[in-house]
Amino acid sequence: MKRAGFLFVFFLIAGTARQAFAADTIVVKKDPRLDILVSKQATNNKRSQVAAGTFRGFRLQVLSTANRNTAFDTKAMLESNFPDQKSYITYQSPNFRVRIGNFLKREDADNFRSQLLRFFPNGSYIVEDTIEYVPPDEEDPMFQ
Repeated sequence: MKRAGFLFVFFLIAGTARQAFAADTIVVKKDPRLDILVSKQATNNKRSQVAAGTFRGFRLQVLSTANRNTAFDTKAMLESNFPDQKSYITYQSPNFRVRIGNFLKREDADNFRSQLLRFFPNGSYIVEDTIEYVPPDEEDPMFQ
């Protein structure tokens, strides 16, 4: 009898506890606009400013050589054929690297790469780099 009474009290307490936990359930409904906001923030983080006037972006590397004169000749050829794009030479021992362009989007760099194929049939490849970029001034009526 004591055992039956004990079991009755135990199940009574267990049932009450289950109801107490059920009352603490919280349902969160997410606004679908949060997904759009998160994707925009991720894009902004990728384009984040490294220093004043420099952002993360892409350039096309057209040459890597140990010969300094070849590197400077290639840079001069790029500047004469593509005056609207800036070209760069970097040195990382033992090679000189010649790169061109300041592209925020990989697609823009890929489109420009097709133009380079005439001059570099062996190809060039897209590299992530710190680029020079001046964002348009939002206050300027020309950009509104």
